[in-house]
Amino acid sequence: MAFKRPVFDLLQRRIREPRRFVQVLSGPRQCGKTTLVRQLMESIELPAHYATADSPTLRDHVWVEQEWEAARLAIAAQKRSRRGGLLVLDEVQKVAGWPEVVKRLWDADTAARLPLRVILLGSAPVVVQKGLTESLAGRFERIPVTHWSYSEMRDAFGWDVDRYVFHGGYPGSAPLVGDLPRWRAYIVDSLIETTIARDILLLTRIDKPALLRRLFHLACLYSGQVLSYQKMVGQLQDAGNTTTLAHYLDLLGASGFVSGLPKFAGQRVRQRAASPKLMVHNTALLGAQDDRTPAEAKRTPDWWGHMVESAVGAHLLNEAGRTGAEVFYWLDRNHEVDFVVRHGRTLIAIEVKSGRRKSTLPGMAAFRKEYPRSRPLLVGADGVPLERFLSMPMEEWSRPGPR
Repeated sequence: MAFKRPVFDLLQRRIREPRRFVQVLSGPRQCGKTTLVRQLMESIELPAHYATADSPTLRDHVWVEQEWEAARLAIAAQKRSRRGGLLVLDEVQKVAGWPEVVKRLWDADTAARLPLRVILLGSAPVVVQKGLTESLAGRFERIPVTHWSYSEMRDAFGWDVDRYVFHGGYPGSAPLVGDLPRWRAYIVDSLIETTIARDILLLTRIDKPALLRRLFHLACLYSGQVLSYQKMVGQLQDAGNTTTLAHYLDLLGASGFVSGLPKFAGQRVRQRAASPKLMVHNTALLGAQDDRTPAEAKRTPDWWGHMVESAVGAHLLNEAGRTGAEVFYWLDRNHEVDFVVRHGRTLIAIEVKSGRRKSTLPGMAAFRKEYPRSRPLLVGADGVPLERFLSMPMEEWSRPGPR
């Protein structure tokens, strides 16, 4: 069974197309990139060669040349070499100088009319994107792969929505949820620490690694809350400036951990200048760093509401990564809207209620007054049920409606 089915089907179509592009799958660790391409390799009738650069130290360009040559030889060994073959390089961001060597080898195969298809996988999207735009312009197509959604975890593991809100969307952790200490150790040691150490600190210049780690924990703790950079500096008790914190938060967001949602103001300059609303991309990052059990979390209304809002925010961020939509929050004096989504020309204001609905939604009314063409959406209470909303792709609820 192929999960991330839309991505799987898209890759199959692109591999069969006569025109060649380097296909680049980027996304956070444990979102299924490697499993996806292995299933693809089994489904195509072409010789395929897979290699991974995932090691504690960086590799160099010779490694790429060796694996590329192995794929070329696999094509030459088949009787009908015109059918081509497939090369998959995993964790390509770990290879020093990978964009230049991929460009050189790709152009050489193109000139020789060698029909080698190439898929690159990367779990550090910022590093991967920089290499693509600087060296491989016009030669690649990027396919984002996001954290697993509620519907994917439900279909694969039979989870209900409460389990998804607490345990999040890491498929590799699913067999461990019955042993809470072991599950938490897996999330912290195998996912959080590995991503920070290998995908951020190893590949990016970080002058204050301890500050980045503390910022990550603070951002998870305050997920769903608006927090100014000045307050972050005070909480972190560090001499770092706000520019450094903003940069580190961008890196954490690009790694699929936690982002700072900008304030929606209709003007991009004002959006950037405002305090961010912190939001995790996967609620496992909350459950793994809190000492409550799932039952205790559910019995704590404020904390459970915090997790439910974070689950909705994580869903929006992952859908935005897939569709290109933008996610904001809105705040004007005492009026607030949890999320504002801009998808094309559609503007949607979203309120999340984990308990009983309030009689009025003053934030929503104030937002609609200022942006009358926006559409309101209530998730939870007597609005769209949480389970249904988390099962819906963004295209389903963001289609322009009659005004």
